[in-house]
Amino acid sequence: MVSVVIAAHNEEAVLGACLDSLRNQVAVGPIDIVVSANGCTDGTARVAREGGARVVERPEPGKAGALNAGDAIARGYPRIYLDADIVPSPGAVDALVSELELGQALAVVPRRRLDTTARPWPVKAYFAVNERLPAFRDGLFGRGMIALSAEGRARFAQFPPLIADDLFLDAQFSSAEKCEASGAMVVVETPRTTRDLVRRLVRVRRGNAELRDASAQVGVRVRDADRTAWLREVARDPRLLPAAVPYVVITVVAAVLARRASRPTAAWGRDESTRVQAVAPGAGTR
Repeated sequence: MVSVVIAAHNEEAVLGACLDSLRNQVAVGPIDIVVSANGCTDGTARVAREGGARVVERPEPGKAGALNAGDAIARGYPRIYLDADIVPSPGAVDALVSELELGQALAVVPRRRLDTTARPWPVKAYFAVNERLPAFRDGLFGRGMIALSAEGRARFAQFPPLIADDLFLDAQFSSAEKCEASGAMVVVETPRTTRDLVRRLVRVRRGNAELRDASAQVGVRVRDADRTAWLREVARDPRLLPAAVPYVVITVVAAVLARRASRPTAAWGRDESTRVQAVAPGAGTR
């Protein structure tokens, strides 16, 4: 039995589509869906129950704590960690499980498609460069969906109380132990405004810095940041030159703001602009 753990904080608007996509997965056996609803003030728990999930309700927010609470009652392996706003394509779960069953990889992620529809030009330009970065070809982050085998999950006891849970998972495995499943796809909603993009990047940078500072305590070696990868990608494809200017400006602004920001906490930090309306079921196939 495959277990899917979804940490959810005020996800009423998007959780239904996520659960619909799991119920409609093809060519897989039973899927044990656990929704860890934490710090919610909306109908997240109700939507989860109506969608056939087992629900853990916690009064305090915090994604790491939510993942650990969901893990505690999850029944099977492989274990899939899924963000509540992600709609996997039909067959995505089967593709991830099949890749793990080959025995070469301990951690598998789907391919991703960035949705920049109706976004302002700076956001589109930023992601035109971002989607080419090599870190998103061999990393476990940036998809909102990560599958681990039982052996892979045994690499760590619990998620530490840090923001960057996907980077923490990425640091558990060597390049040879993780891969991308070509038969699985997720659509990742990009921020709807440039300001929301900067806010998201500030949170990501703070979370990554926090994990690097705590790497010795949590027993991982985090991959080094490749500060010049964007430049190499632009050099390979001069068509990216117009996008390089907003990419650099947005990146620098986010870096400055991240250094000025207060110390990160384990509380939720996310882009609310993409949660205005639910993602349509089946969007992962487009």
